[in-house]
Amino acid sequence: MKEATQRPIGFLLSDMDGTLLLPDHSLSQRTIDAVRSLREAGVLFSLATGRPPKAMLQVIEALGVDLPTAAFNGGTLVNPDGSFLVAHYLPATAALTTLTLLCGLPDVEVWVFSGGDWLVKDAHGPMVPSEQHGLGYPPVVVDSFEPYLARIDKIVAASNNAGLLIELEARLLRQVEGQAQVSRSQPVYLDVTAMQANKGEALVTLARHLGVPLEQTAAMGDGGNDPAMFQVAGLSIAMGQAEEAVRRQADVVTGANTEDGTAQAIEQYILPR
Repeated sequence: MKEATQRPIGFLLSDMDGTLLLPDHSLSQRTIDAVRSLREAGVLFSLATGRPPKAMLQVIEALGVDLPTAAFNGGTLVNPDGSFLVAHYLPATAALTTLTLLCGLPDVEVWVFSGGDWLVKDAHGPMVPSEQHGLGYPPVVVDSFEPYLARIDKIVAASNNAGLLIELEARLLRQVEGQAQVSRSQPVYLDVTAMQANKGEALVTLARHLGVPLEQTAAMGDGGNDPAMFQVAGLSIAMGQAEEAVRRQADVVTGANTEDGTAQAIEQYILPR
């Protein structure tokens, strides 16, 4: 854990699910007001999430975000006009290795994100309704993922068996070492993305783009894909309900997302600076 400094924060990059958003994927009024207070204080604010770009639009609009945002764990940086600032795709070899391991496993649903679509082989998987509610649009059913290997943004293994995902994470890390990032964005989701697709790289790129020194940036999140940005931010903030391994890597810990932890952090650790 870095020692939290007292430099003024000029840019906050926040995770969405489990951080900004309540469990039902909504925003509390206190969170909306806190982000508005940031903007009024001249602090830049943007989003970094494992979601695809079009699943961010409602939150972008609700919070008035007018900066580039990071989708697919930082694999795609999207300008406010919808154009791409950066786009990194999973190498076809790593994608094939991942799909070979995951497809056919019991208790695991395999989802592929490509070309703006959420691809599944079974639209009736038990975790599909929850994901569809969170994303705001339905999946596209395909017979095979192979036609999409050249342009995959992210592969997700979804399962309510969190222990199994921990085992799969360790196996995949060995099999795609040096080719892909593997992390659990939530206990029930295991994400596989390009090597450059991580929130730490996204924070560095966005800070450079915005002209904000890294020591004057803050990062906030709750999942296994968030410590990558904790490691480069001037101030890192973990949510109260995050796993201990995530909380341990942050400078400070705020309340849970069900307790308006994002607003608490903004009010306590950022605005006073």
